[in-house]
Amino acid sequence: MTYEFVKTERRGNVLVVTMNRPEVYNAVHPPMQHEMAAIWDAFSSDPDMWVAILTGAGTKAFSAGNDLKYAAKGGGVTLPPTGFGGLSKRFDLEKPIIAAVNGFAMGGGFETALACDIIIAAETATFALPEVKVGFLAATGGVQRLSRYIGRLAAQELLYTGRHVGAEEALKLGLVNAVVPQADLIAAAMAKAEEIASVSPSAVKATKRVMNAMARDEHLPESLDYSLEVVAVLAKTEDFREGVNAFVEKRKPIWVNR
Repeated sequence: MTYEFVKTERRGNVLVVTMNRPEVYNAVHPPMQHEMAAIWDAFSSDPDMWVAILTGAGTKAFSAGNDLKYAAKGGGVTLPPTGFGGLSKRFDLEKPIIAAVNGFAMGGGFETALACDIIIAAETATFALPEVKVGFLAATGGVQRLSRYIGRLAAQELLYTGRHVGAEEALKLGLVNAVVPQADLIAAAMAKAEEIASVSPSAVKATKRVMNAMARDEHLPESLDYSLEVVAVLAKTEDFREGVNAFVEKRKPIWVNR
């Protein structure tokens, strides 16, 4: 299929998926959300596709996350049932996805990378969950997955400050599996995908089936649902409205704590 906001390419048993809105740093709006969900549905059901690579168009951004400007103009923030990027709440996909982070991964963009199985970052990559800076919270898996991957103490510091983390620090923290020169990023991701594709696809699927079951046993789906309940309450606060308005108007927010 041909998509408007996402590109796909088949390379043997590997599917390369590219978020393709470089003019807005691959920020994700509802039409793109649903395209991505459809792509992962098709990938899941295609017996000839064993591994996927997810990256962003251009050299500046993997994804800037949720398209706040689109939402502020009345476009809404509707998500597919499988969550942000069609991935954050998907616990039935038994094929691995490699995130090839080619630039900055912010907010929902970072959460989408965290929903993948392996993260390979370019040397120029930057990561952050800056939602608190705009009166929001990392509600599509950032809180849950970050604390699971790097430990609660380190995660809390990043979640409470929203600060940026460069590629090398991300590697030290355990946020990414490898850091490579930007020019070598897709080749490195393809090499890892081909390494996975060289072993039994049935065994890989079985392994991920167990990993998915572990996530359910840890009540990750319920915690993600709870995050959305908290966001619904937060969205009624003055700070939330001020944060979004300040972001759109490119000014410093004035917080009132209510």
